[in-house]
Amino acid sequence: MTAKVALVTGATQGLGLALVEGLAARMSTEDTVYLTGRDAGRVAQAVEALPAGGARVRGEVLDVAGPHEAGRLAERLAERHGGVDIVFGNAVMRVGPEDDPREIVGAYAEVNNFGTTRLLRAFAPLLRDGGRFLVVASSFGTLNHLAPALHGRFDGLSSLDEVDKQVAVWRDAVADGSARGGDWPGFVNIPSKIGQVAAVRALAGERREADLARDILLAAVCPGMMNTPTSAMWWDVRDAPSPAQAAEVLLDLVFRPVDPAQYGGLVRDGEVLPWR
Repeated sequence: MTAKVALVTGATQGLGLALVEGLAARMSTEDTVYLTGRDAGRVAQAVEALPAGGARVRGEVLDVAGPHEAGRLAERLAERHGGVDIVFGNAVMRVGPEDDPREIVGAYAEVNNFGTTRLLRAFAPLLRDGGRFLVVASSFGTLNHLAPALHGRFDGLSSLDEVDKQVAVWRDAVADGSARGGDWPGFVNIPSKIGQVAAVRALAGERREADLARDILLAAVCPGMMNTPTSAMWWDVRDAPSPAQAAEVLLDLVFRPVDPAQYGGLVRDGEVLPWR
């Protein structure tokens, strides 16, 4: 049996680190989990701090904001292993209530949105039979959080290029201030998450038949509210699950049989959230 390979982006802390630890615990000693992040020192520190046992954890530097970094890492892993089995797209730029959206939206979209589509382009072709590709989004990623006049921008998109184009329109409107006088929500997380889910839906539309025949799951996932310092800047999360607790539900999707109803959707607690 071929040893399995997993990859987690944004994995030096929080949910990403919990996903790496959970994957390593559930996978065999013959398998490899790649813990990635943009800072080499933090990557090495995170790998060193993980408990022993289970799959081997290897660190790799990956800044998804870099135009070519995901593709280069995909090439290296293809040379080493021939393919990948599990990908969690979890890299995120965090934003606080005091941040000016006009100042941060460029970098924000580069990581959260264009970083997601770069990862999808680079690693979806490497998925082996039985593979899982899960993009961590949120329940904000549904059209009901967007003004009806904007639904058509993200609904029915058929390619990642089309998704990138619409994300760029939103980014530019926020950056030049015109979004304030239009229908775009002030909370940048909403259009960003909708863009992530739209990207999954677009790629799933191209791959669905072939992927399901190969027992592959491609989906967006919502871990729910978590007790993290970033969430605490916005909400009262004292009673919310820890990242490790939230990770368990996402890991279940990896190790359970594929439910075709979940393919291409936004899944929360095992249920597919309505797109419209």
